[in-house]
Amino acid sequence: MYHFLTDYPDLLEVSHIQQILRIGRRQAYELIRSAPFPIVRDGKRIIIAKEVLINWLTGTVEK
Repeated sequence: MYHFLTDYPDLLEVSHIQQILRIGRRQAYELIRSAPFPIVRDGKRIIIAKEVLINWLTGTVEK
C-alpha cells in the first residue's frame, strides 16, 4: 500500500485513483469520463499519468 502520492507509479490505474482520492470504483470511472484527463487504454485497463492527476488536483490543467 502506498502512503504518499510520490510513492505511486508514474502511470496510474483506476484503482490508484480510488485510493488517492478515497472514492469508490463507480465515482473513479465517472471522474475519468468527466474530467479532461488524457487516458490510454490497454485492453480493459485505463491508464492515466500521475502528473496529469496532480495537475488536475492543483488546478493547473491545460485546456
